[in-house]
Amino acid sequence: MSLSYESSGVRYDQLDAFKRACQKAARTTASALQAHGYAEPDTTRGESAYLIEAADHFLAHVEEGLGTKNLVADAVYAATGKCFYREIAIDTVATIVNDLITCGALPISVAMHAAVGDSGWFADATRTNALVAGFAEGCRSAGAVWGGGETPTLGGVVEPEAIVLAGSAIGKIAPKRLRIVGDVRDGDAIIFLASSGVQTNGLSLCRRIATQLPQEYLTPIGGGDGRGFGAALLAPSVIYVAFVRECQQRGLKLNYVSHVTGHGWRKLMRLEEPFAYEITNPRPAPALFEFIIQAGPVERREAYATYNMGVGFAAYVAPETADAVLAAAKSTGYDAWLAGRVKKDGNRKAVVVPSFGLTFEGDTLQVR
Repeated sequence: MSLSYESSGVRYDQLDAFKRACQKAARTTASALQAHGYAEPDTTRGESAYLIEAADHFLAHVEEGLGTKNLVADAVYAATGKCFYREIAIDTVATIVNDLITCGALPISVAMHAAVGDSGWFADATRTNALVAGFAEGCRSAGAVWGGGETPTLGGVVEPEAIVLAGSAIGKIAPKRLRIVGDVRDGDAIIFLASSGVQTNGLSLCRRIATQLPQEYLTPIGGGDGRGFGAALLAPSVIYVAFVRECQQRGLKLNYVSHVTGHGWRKLMRLEEPFAYEITNPRPAPALFEFIIQAGPVERREAYATYNMGVGFAAYVAPETADAVLAAAKSTGYDAWLAGRVKKDGNRKAVVVPSFGLTFEGDTLQVR
């Protein structure tokens, strides 16, 4: 029987319904901004980052969580003695700031939230020092200050041997013309930026798969990749801030961008306006994802609906600027390529990958 993300306890229909309810209630509080000289811009609700507008700038705010990836690090640490908490900390920063930049904001300050079930968690100096060093490294990579945080001990809520990692960030868009507003047009080019692996999504399903493998997280993934399953899962996430910053500095307009995390490639159609996103030049899935598909087993459609499948960030740009945007990405160290194009097809909203025989219609993504 094939496995699914839902079978691991993650049900997007329920999560997304709650998110939509929150958005509806949150809109009723927007008038509070007036007393501070700010306002809520149109179309910010339902995007990856929340914007507040002043006369000459926007501020952006994001709150994000790592999820359960640290449980993989714990299992590998126990089995091998190798600590991956530097990588886990970078993941935590990445999942926050990669959402923040989707509106064009560059991060200013990042805060850590580290909740434990027992304060004894911090007694392991190797693990704690790796977490601290990695979080600082992630902030430096994002060009942001580590502004503070919170370390609650939540016995009875968090397991004694576990930590729940999350955080928030604020950023700024100035001048205001740098805001990424979603003015996508028919014929726009779709540029993909490669991921490092699963990054921070779909780990609940990966953990379930590990329990049925002969060597659990030490099982080789094959496909020309010499890593074991655990080490491959724990590759630190890519931080895409430098790409957005470089495009801004070069005067290259990003019509829209998407941080490809939850909902997999369905996230490519996050923009509210209906378009068909035709991916005509997909790369083969990296070895890690092929291993997940075979070991689960996980249906290929389910894999592309859950995981980034080697694509961590997508940008939609005018076709005449695509080469310049690709050059900006590559100059800042990213593996990027021209993946497809945007098509206006009436009121249809879909992601279409002809060579893979995959189509995700708009009703499969309900985040607003």
